[in-house]
Amino acid sequence: MTVTHRGSARPFLARRPLAAAACVLALAAAVSARPGPAPVGETVRTDAGPVRGVRSGPHLLFRGIPYAGAPEGRHRWAPPRPVAPWKGVLDATAPGPLCPQVPSPYARVSSTEEDCLVLNVTTPPAADRRRAAPVLVWIHGDGSVGGGSFFDGRRLAARGLVVVTVNYRLGVFGGLALPGLEGSGTFGLQDQRAALAWVRRNARAFGGDPGNVTVAGVSFGASAITGHLTSPASAGLFHRAVMASGEGAMDMPAGAMGPGVPGYPWYVWRTGREMEDITTAMTSSLGCGEDRPERALACLRSLPVRRILEVPYVMNAFQAFAYGNTTLPELPPAALRAGRFHRVPVLSGATRDEHRTFVGMAYDAAGRPFTGADYDRALRTAFGAASAARVRAAYPPGAFASPALAWAAVVTDRMWARGTQAQHDALAPHVPVYAYEFADRAAPMFLPLPGGFAFGAFHAGDVPYLFEDEAAEPRFTPAQRRLSATMTGYWAAFARTGAPRGAGLPGWRPHRVDRPYTQSLAPQRIGPVDYRREHRLDFWEGLS
Repeated sequence: MTVTHRGSARPFLARRPLAAAACVLALAAAVSARPGPAPVGETVRTDAGPVRGVRSGPHLLFRGIPYAGAPEGRHRWAPPRPVAPWKGVLDATAPGPLCPQVPSPYARVSSTEEDCLVLNVTTPPAADRRRAAPVLVWIHGDGSVGGGSFFDGRRLAARGLVVVTVNYRLGVFGGLALPGLEGSGTFGLQDQRAALAWVRRNARAFGGDPGNVTVAGVSFGASAITGHLTSPASAGLFHRAVMASGEGAMDMPAGAMGPGVPGYPWYVWRTGREMEDITTAMTSSLGCGEDRPERALACLRSLPVRRILEVPYVMNAFQAFAYGNTTLPELPPAALRAGRFHRVPVLSGATRDEHRTFVGMAYDAAGRPFTGADYDRALRTAFGAASAARVRAAYPPGAFASPALAWAAVVTDRMWARGTQAQHDALAPHVPVYAYEFADRAAPMFLPLPGGFAFGAFHAGDVPYLFEDEAAEPRFTPAQRRLSATMTGYWAAFARTGAPRGAGLPGWRPHRVDRPYTQSLAPQRIGPVDYRREHRLDFWEGLS
């Protein structure tokens, strides 16, 4: 038997306008997949050829399965193309290569490999494979670092799901835009769509049900799902959606992501012209400033990946999606408000202290305390002098342990909670929406950050409760382990039926505009929370 083998292979927030969409600061790369046992031949036939995985206890693991052709050469910055069938059996016992990315002090991972459009499959225990299982497809966050292999799906697979985690083109390789270039600004989104199409064609081979697919993601990955909800080309590829800490309906006040970062009307959405301007600014040093776009494209495609990655902030600057094209014909938040989106049940939420991650990483946890003067300056920058006084009165620094926590509360409420609630209110008149808030303020910090900053229920802090994470799980208390079990139970029930309900699970009502409901998820208590009151949304809507 011939076995074909595929090789395996966080930039900090750029404080400049073109990098404003750099939102997760490499959180995705911190979730590490545990190695499986020694390979034992387990072969499954896909539409491109057979793949051999490994057995891990009751699960089968398949890693690095190509779902699209290599986006290199003339296929760099082109829509994903079908993968060429292979001869023999593909070795899927080890992770495939990461898509191009650069390392940072917080994640020493890097790659220059463009043949990276691969996915990983974890099957449920054999006893659960007697009938087709629901499929959960995970889109990781950030948009400039990470990969599907960092997410160990066995905890969710143990709940009876086939779990698929995906690589997609990141940064400049996913978002570059030029006049006349097909797919400009949406290549990463198109890769995700190609992976969903692969799942529809191949789910049955792994015991999954192609008629019951849930697409799930965190942060930038959740924002991408907002795009898929409104993209005509994604119709029929998924039947439920889970969005954790997504920015799909979120704007950004000036300075919210750091001094010098301007405000934007939308956090992750840009017009095609804006993405073209970003491309011009970020590639000007590469010697490809040709008069005609097609010549500039040919020049850029001829450059080695390593040369492109040498441009400062070239990955962070492209953490956005272009709209006004065939992939995203209109601004996704506007499409949601108008009811123009795919009718699927939605489970969606945020963490209680979203913005503490970004304030802590930029200031106190980095040894540069955010002072009272910094607080007053940030308020004026974000809201103007008159409104800044009103915000300061509503969020007096003396009511918080530090000015940094006061500023984090302001931005969490104004930007994250307001955007999350707006998206839920847009969806709820048309589809079932199950809203949640992850509220474990003692969640283990999985980033290697110094100091004793109180990160609280930080951005993406809920991910280790769903995916096995050897950096966080050993520090779970018994109550946190119970919370993890409840959360995976909710997620699995939702993937199975479209509602997070099941034996032993606390009740969870759907959210309605006229009857708001948000489920608080914390070790101490699982139940309803007054989300509007907790995050002062009436104040912020009045201020706006």
